[in-house]
Amino acid sequence: MPVSFPDLREQVWRANLGLVGAGLVTLSFGNASGVDRDAGVLVIKPSGVPYDALRPEQLVVVSLEDGRVVEGDLRPSSDTPTHLILYQRYPEVGGVVHTHSTAATAWAQAHREIPALGTTHADHFHGAVPVTRQLESGEVEGAYERETGAVIIETLERLGLSAVEMPAALVASHGPFTWGHDAEDAVANATALEAVANMARQTLELNPNAEKIPSYLAERHYQRKHGPNAYYGQKNR
Repeated sequence: MPVSFPDLREQVWRANLGLVGAGLVTLSFGNASGVDRDAGVLVIKPSGVPYDALRPEQLVVVSLEDGRVVEGDLRPSSDTPTHLILYQRYPEVGGVVHTHSTAATAWAQAHREIPALGTTHADHFHGAVPVTRQLESGEVEGAYERETGAVIIETLERLGLSAVEMPAALVASHGPFTWGHDAEDAVANATALEAVANMARQTLELNPNAEKIPSYLAERHYQRKHGPNAYYGQKNR
């Protein structure tokens, strides 16, 4: 019997392989998912399956409403509740990625936001990439993965950031999560995040007193790619 959602499965499968191609995952760490809001489901990588053995038909289909497995013989990623709560809170999000990429995870383990030091950062993220507070013991002992998503939402809302202008967050002591309008876009954001994390670290090694990019320059770079009058790239044909 053929599996359902073949197009979404293909997209999410390619997104997961894209994490490998971008050098963002080690062993089976990390996962990518995508959502079909009309069908009320998300498709996500199965837990612990090596990327080189992953096939589209192995991906797990999960209810967007309550997290139950709709289709699949394998267990979904242990991070599924984190993905789920992000999809539930942000209807504009169509793909979510979690990695343990080295540079971004180092900032998360240091409990430090990634400062906006230059135009490369400003091209992609509207301000410093935030880091969450440390989860408390009760949160970890309870619905840990859902609380992980909840603390991301808490952080964005505390800072007044939308999921569109800030498509990434660092979970303290854990690692980065990114999202986008689909799974491929979420992978691109994870790739950009790792790049700016590396650049920020190296900048501060060269000049520990390096200042953040001036707001007028940062805003120009962000708006030319993401604003209502954006002119970077080509128009949709």
